[in-house]
Order: sequence, then structure tokens, then C-alpha cells
Amino acid sequence: MLPIDQTTHERVTAALSGRAAERARAGWVAFRELEMPSERLEQWRYVHPGIDLGAFGLPDRAGRPHPAVLGGPWSASAVNVDGRTVAAQDGDGVEVAALATQSDQGPTVAIADRFEAMHEAFSSDGVLVTVPRGAAVADPVLIDLQAVTPDSASAPRIRIVAAASSQVAVVVHERSPDGMPALVVPRFEIEVDNGARVHLIVIQQWGDETAAVARHHYVAGRDATVGLAEAGLGGRFSRLHLSVDLIGDGSSADIVGAYFGDHSQTLDYRYFLRHAARGTTSEMFLKGAVAGQSRSVFSGLIRIEREGQKTSAHQTNRNLVLSDGADAHSVPNLEILADDVRCGHGSAVGPLDEEQRYYLMSRGLDRMRADRLQVKGFFEEALVRFPVLRFEPVLRAALMAKYAGVTA
Repeated sequence: MLPIDQTTHERVTAALSGRAAERARAGWVAFRELEMPSERLEQWRYVHPGIDLGAFGLPDRAGRPHPAVLGGPWSASAVNVDGRTVAAQDGDGVEVAALATQSDQGPTVAIADRFEAMHEAFSSDGVLVTVPRGAAVADPVLIDLQAVTPDSASAPRIRIVAAASSQVAVVVHERSPDGMPALVVPRFEIEVDNGARVHLIVIQQWGDETAAVARHHYVAGRDATVGLAEAGLGGRFSRLHLSVDLIGDGSSADIVGAYFGDHSQTLDYRYFLRHAARGTTSEMFLKGAVAGQSRSVFSGLIRIEREGQKTSAHQTNRNLVLSDGADAHSVPNLEILADDVRCGHGSAVGPLDEEQRYYLMSRGLDRMRADRLQVKGFFEEALVRFPVLRFEPVLRAALMAKYAGVTA
């Protein structure tokens, strides 16, 4: 296991070239200068990650991958273990490759905190998905993102580049064993050219001792669509910081999420959508529940630039608090610089509805079944929005299994 220090950074950088090496060197400069984030910072308000970088090291090789658990069919696939891509298979109309073997490493990025700097300084591999112009990929692409080595830190990078008028859905399954301490700092970059459509589905099932700090950045060109559907189920601490830049006229973003925290989990969502072109649209819809001593945070900002006339943008976040010790924060925001827009936001945090419980019990259900039906119905509105319909029953079962664990 290699320590998270300058010697390891130099070892990582020595194996890189071109833009990858530039990004790593810039990341190390920022990593040295930045302190660990805390809830004193606006972008980390309400949470403290409680992560000691000294407790983790970078494995010098990938561990043994676990067998895939999500059923296909898949157009193409890749397996990334402990930050290294150990398998990649192309498919009809889509190219999938280990990022370490590719020249397309993306642009040098702005670094906002020490975790982002850590990713840049120590990331050596990932997965590149490339969709050629006009290709319509029939079945989803699967990326199996695993952490399997105890006390390991990994920084996988996922790049999805969709050429003009192409279409693809990419499913990322994030997972690690329960009871195994690990730190994962992934970065997702999606570039969608004019008229293309990319939907990313993330099924987050990190183990109960895994801390994950994910950064997502998407850019959409003219008449392009980018979507994220995330199911947040696992992790001791799991953060998803998303930023979307709608820079082409008529571009759109579709963001949906369903998450459930129990025990002492923290699920942290920071979503920022920027409308920087005419006639853009966005829909953000998240539903979550917390129980035990868990905590969830949603902070969403829709910013409409002066050139974002004729924008339509909405964000909704609703939360169920199922235990006295659980806590949910929901902070939607709008920042509007244009004068011809349609925008709205909604936020709710509260317990199960007493009137609905009374109605269901009056129809013959006992209290336990009535509450279970309420929880199931609460998540249904989010699950039916997931773009790959075959995962709907899988995710419904996972969410309700968490609820059953709370009430057992």
C-alpha cells in the first residue's frame, strides 16, 4: 500500500504523459495548498466528512474483482477495481477502453477542494466511453466500479464523450464489501455534442465502511440532452457533487434521484445547473428517506445566465424522516439573471403522513403495512423516472429492504 504523499504522486505521474500528467501535476499543487473541507465551508455546510487520509493508501495493483451482479444485456462493459480498469469490451456502436491507454484525458479542471485535488494528483486510470457521430447504442453500457482492498484509496475517472446526434445510456454500479474501510474519490466527465443524448444511471451500493466523495461535471451542446439517475443506498459517507453546464441553445438536463440512509450514514448531494444558452430546460427531481441516526443533505442551485432567455427549469426535493434521531436538510436555490424564464423549486422534509396512515388503516391494513405502503408509494414517483426501466424493480426491492431493516 502506497501512502498518499509526494513520493506516491511522483510515482503515479511518472507513468502518465501529455494531458494526464498535466492534470496530475496541477492536482498535486492544489493538494498541498488546500486543507481538508469542513462544514464551515458553504459547499460543505451541514456535513463533516470525518475522513483521515492517513488511514488509507493507494494499492500498487488492483485487487480481485467480484462477479457482476447486474443482469444484462449490455452493449459494452468495463470493470474498474481499486481505481484500475481490469477489463473493457467494446460493443456495436460504442467504444470502451481503459483511460490509461487513451490520449483523451479531458481538459485541465478547476479544483474546488482537497478531495478534488487528490483525485487529480493520484488518478492513473479509469474508463473512456466514446460514441461515434450518429450512433444509437441499443442496450446500456455497464461500468462495474469496485473497491475491494481494505484501507485502500482509489480515484477512478469515468469519461463519456458522445459525438453529434448519438445516443447512449451508461450504467455505473458502485460497490464494495461491508465491513471493509475504503475511500473512493471518483470523477465523472460527460461531454455531449450537438443533438446527442447521454443518460447516466448510477447505482451506489458502497459498503457500510466506505467513504465516497464523487465529482460529476457534464457539458451539453446545442439541442443535446444529458441525464443523471442516481440511487443512493450505501456508504458510511457518500457525497455527490454535480455541476451541469447547458451551453448550447435548446440543450436540456434531466436529473432524478432516490436515496435511503439508515444507521449512521451520511448522504450528501450538491447539485448545480447552469443555463448559459437560449431555450434550455432542466428538471431536477429527488426523493429520499432517512432513519436511525442517518443524515441527508440536498443543496441545489439553478443559475440562469443573461443569455439564458426562454429557459424552463424546475427542482424538487422531498424527504421522509422515519426516526427521531435522523436528520434531513433540503436547500433549493435559484439565481436568475435573465428576464424571460419559467422557474420553480419545491422542498419538503417531514414524517409519514398521519392522514394517509389513518385512511389506509381504515381500509383494513395494520399500521406496519400502512406505513410500508406509504414509503413504497413515496419512492415510486422517482423510480418510474429512471431511464432504464428494467432496474425499477431491482431498485424498489433494495429501497424497501432498507426500510424493512429499519422496522425490524
